[in-house]
Amino acid sequence: MVESVREVMTPNPTAFPATATVGEAARAMRDLDIGDVIVLDNEQICGIVTDRDIVVRAVADGREPAEVKLGDICSHEITTLAPTDEIAEAAIRMRERAIRRLPVVEHGRPIGVVSIGDLAAERDPGSALADISAAPPNS
Repeated sequence: MVESVREVMTPNPTAFPATATVGEAARAMRDLDIGDVIVLDNEQICGIVTDRDIVVRAVADGREPAEVKLGDICSHEITTLAPTDEIAEAAIRMRERAIRRLPVVEHGRPIGVVSIGDLAAERDPGSALADISAAPPNS
């Protein structure tokens, strides 16, 4: 049975500096078929932005995606994991903080992201959430 976060994480997360724009992040999410980007300040994680954050914190407020900086809309209270942390710890942190994605950090650098779908696919592969997470995107 898989036990460590490293075994279920999506490696090589996409990261942008806090000065990058929402438009840049949105294009990367579309092109790479991902739902989040890590936000960096001086090569250190300072936040995370999801596709929902872009909609709720920028687009819905009528803000121009080419002008809004990721540092202005990212979630700054970031919870991270180490690649050696146990999967159970990831589930506990997600539940306690009501979050769906956790950056995985090693030596201060983001090396992966664990999502609630990753955990579902590992712990309960027959679940609806695991099926949805494994399905190809709608085009």
